[in-house]
Amino acid sequence: MPSNSPIHLAIIPDGNRRWAKKRMLQPWKGHETAIENFRGITEWCRNDPRVSILTVWCFSTENWKRDPQEIDMLMKIYEEYLGKERKGFIEKKTRFLHSGRLDRIPPSLAALIKEVEDETKDQTEFTLNLAVDYGGKDELLRAMKKIEDPQTLTEDSFRTLLDHPDLPDLDLIIRTSGEQRTSNFFLWESTYAEWVFLDKLFPDLTAEDVKKAVTDFGNRTRRFGG
Repeated sequence: MPSNSPIHLAIIPDGNRRWAKKRMLQPWKGHETAIENFRGITEWCRNDPRVSILTVWCFSTENWKRDPQEIDMLMKIYEEYLGKERKGFIEKKTRFLHSGRLDRIPPSLAALIKEVEDETKDQTEFTLNLAVDYGGKDELLRAMKKIEDPQTLTEDSFRTLLDHPDLPDLDLIIRTSGEQRTSNFFLWESTYAEWVFLDKLFPDLTAEDVKKAVTDFGNRTRRFGG
């Protein structure tokens, strides 16, 4: 039977650059539009009791291959977003988390991430997890380096070495822009996730699209191999 428990929803927001290219704009203009769209989608998730955690993949470990100017603009966009939203997180009882590496992103952004994580650590009604400089393989490699005694390793003990072992596994993943790949996205945590692939570019994604995906998910039966 479908579960009535609040879900951990994830979004892979593809298509920002293609959206900008169609309008003959610089790539980061697509990212700027995406951030504004992201605010509305986050608000919908926060207000819908069916969603308790939202994870969004903002920048992958492979995205460093992009043009340096685009990367620089992206990091500035993320820092500006977080700076503007940090006060609202407390008001809206939202815990903020970051998944991925902090050693390669701009120091000012890394410091801000740590500050906002600390400020919101006691919020429990909703969790927003942004994956910046995140890759599934990278997370697993970082976890493996923490193993002290491989002989005693179990699934449960290995989980404690991941970025956020307290978060439940992903339930539903939405990927925009028509791409139908998992692309190194939370390899451990997505083992039994349901996927929805949408043709829309992320800046065109609406809360109604997310609502439909969540509603359809609620009608699915998950057997977890049973």
